[in-house]
Amino acid sequence: MDRIYLDHNATTPLRPEVVETMLHVLRDVPGNPSSTHAEGAAARGLVERARARVAELVGASPDEVVFTAGATEANNTVLAALARGVAGTGHLVTTAAEHPSVQEPADALEARGWRVTRLGVDADGRLDLDALEAGLAEAPALLSVLWANNETGVLQPMTEIAERARAHGVPLHVDATQALGKSPVDLARVPADYLSASAHKLNGPKGIGCLVTRGGADLAPLVLGGPQEKRRRGGTENVAGIVGFGVACELAHKELASRMESLGALRDRLFEGLRQRIPDLRWNGSREHGLVNTLNVEFPGAAGDVLLQALDLEGVAVSAGAACHSGSISPSHVLLAMGRTAEQAHASLRLSVGYGNDAAQIERVLEILPERVARARAAAGA
Repeated sequence: MDRIYLDHNATTPLRPEVVETMLHVLRDVPGNPSSTHAEGAAARGLVERARARVAELVGASPDEVVFTAGATEANNTVLAALARGVAGTGHLVTTAAEHPSVQEPADALEARGWRVTRLGVDADGRLDLDALEAGLAEAPALLSVLWANNETGVLQPMTEIAERARAHGVPLHVDATQALGKSPVDLARVPADYLSASAHKLNGPKGIGCLVTRGGADLAPLVLGGPQEKRRRGGTENVAGIVGFGVACELAHKELASRMESLGALRDRLFEGLRQRIPDLRWNGSREHGLVNTLNVEFPGAAGDVLLQALDLEGVAVSAGAACHSGSISPSHVLLAMGRTAEQAHASLRLSVGYGNDAAQIERVLEILPERVARARAAAGA
């Protein structure tokens, strides 16, 4: 039987349309986009067309889109530019449930003497808006918030957050990597100053992403060495990756409503089926305010890493946390921030659906997983 991939929040399979377009570029478009001859102009045209597609998906203008190697680079660009632009030390406000690509640069700023306020989240993983208001009142240099959590799928109230940041005159950076292609992301409605994203989370290629800088917001580049991206990111552009990203964004823009409906149905069937078979399981996060494709579940008395390995042997790929933390035995900092104990965090799995999954696969998982939970509990003496 074919393997069942339920780890789309880690990375997604490439859509055939993306592969075909990238192959065309790799075979037939040899030019450097910075060159002035016909081959260079052809490459430049493809890059700009992709830029327009990315911009359309996020509600920005094309000249606000800077291509990067991914959201990690984009996040680091924002925080590094922040550090360079503030004389001496400053103040950063973020949350206790951020992705490591914001969490670790924030730690580095703190080690240099910056004040870093990490706002708490409630039991559902949602930001405390009263605490946010208090943090913004101290006039920090930047507010950085993850739009949709990579582990739980929890969506933050971004419109309210952006409005409050704007009211206090505090620049807002959002990492929208997980939200893109699974939930509406519209910078015309959410007035963020900076937005980060990666292509491989919405059926595009790995190694390409973007930083959107709104309204002429100025940032010193992290990567120097050339005039590319209007001197906002040096280095010859990854033309095939950029084009693949553009196609993935175009597909997401056209299909968002139908994706949300179909993925939500698969996720809900998975949860209801598990709940019927394993009555004491717990949903980590918010069903109401969460990505339609993401299910993070605690199986009390069963070790998540044991379940992950057992499912892998049965041909089912899931995650025990963020892909960036694979191999780590530390409990999820996201679940700890939500008030879970280390034991509860270790008993949790993330199951995320996406392109290629269907109802038959979900039913197969419902046949396998409850039995594996029972075995894991018995082995643990639970």
